[in-house]
Amino acid sequence: MENVLRPLTVLGGSVLLTVALGWAVDLLLRRADVRHPETPLWGLLRRCRLPLQVVLFTALLRGTYRETRWQIIEDNRGEIGQALSLVLIGAGAWLVVRIVSAVVESTYARYASSTRDPARLRRVRTQVTLIMRIVTAVVVVVAVAAILLTFPDLRSIGTSMLASAGIIGIVAGVAAQSTLGNLFAGFQIAFGDMVRIGDTVVVDGEWGVIEEVTLTFLAVRTWDERRITMPVSYFTSKPFENWSRGGAQMTGTVFLQLDHSAPVPLMREKLHQILMECAAWDGRDWSLAVTDTTPSTMEVRAVVTAKDADDIWTARCTVREQLLAWLTEHHPYALPKITTAPAEKIPPQGRLPSPAFEDDADQPRTGRG
Repeated sequence: MENVLRPLTVLGGSVLLTVALGWAVDLLLRRADVRHPETPLWGLLRRCRLPLQVVLFTALLRGTYRETRWQIIEDNRGEIGQALSLVLIGAGAWLVVRIVSAVVESTYARYASSTRDPARLRRVRTQVTLIMRIVTAVVVVVAVAAILLTFPDLRSIGTSMLASAGIIGIVAGVAAQSTLGNLFAGFQIAFGDMVRIGDTVVVDGEWGVIEEVTLTFLAVRTWDERRITMPVSYFTSKPFENWSRGGAQMTGTVFLQLDHSAPVPLMREKLHQILMECAAWDGRDWSLAVTDTTPSTMEVRAVVTAKDADDIWTARCTVREQLLAWLTEHHPYALPKITTAPAEKIPPQGRLPSPAFEDDADQPRTGRG
């Protein structure tokens, strides 16, 4: 009977204690969430209940599994203890990642609720995303190292490596490779505020928006819904255009090649009318001027402003389309023309005009004598 009750007591007690502690912690977090609605931290920490219960249950079993007195456990005591240790390390890493994620997300949520600057929010969100990835990577590496150290053979190898500073040589060697170079570039992007999630950029002639930032690559969503994946080292080693840097407001230009007789003053009035009816124009500035001439045409430049890259594209297309339609309908002479003229006739090859007689001596003689 004791052989049955003792294992049931160990296992049942561990389960009941785990469930009770998990329920108590969840209740405390719920009450804290109700008392402090201004911060989502306590509600986010409730997501840690499952890894917390796994840690508690594994820790209780790790300390009491020998009390079952089962022969199979006595015969495999070392293997079972090591397996429980591995589960405990993995569950502990899971719990740490969940706790850090809750704290970071809560901090970002509170910052977002008190800040109205979209650029600053994008910068903080980029930093928060990369911080979470860094913390997750560090926790995973530490957990894997702890798991390897539970094996005697690997523990001796790891100890000798650390004692001889071999790990430093490995890190230095890997640092010369592109993977770790991208990792360091990711740190530079995160904290150097070079590019942020949501920024409008032009890279390799492609216009798009930064959609995702990781420690090794960035995903750029183009205007036609394509995704361009680029290593982060590209943004630290090559020039690129960031249209969101220093503010989202933009100035755009529209160039038209017209005839020299184009009515520029009337075009200027028409441009103003078009912009007054264009929702994409932000009303900050506009202008129209002749910026260049050629023997056959002149270049007219229209300048418009908008609040962001999307609106400046819409405003430019609207101005270009409506100005050309207005010129075609009311002033067709202003459109560029190619002047042509009939070619002169060329005399047939091999025939020369009759030479003119230059004096009377060469004239044919008539009459007598």
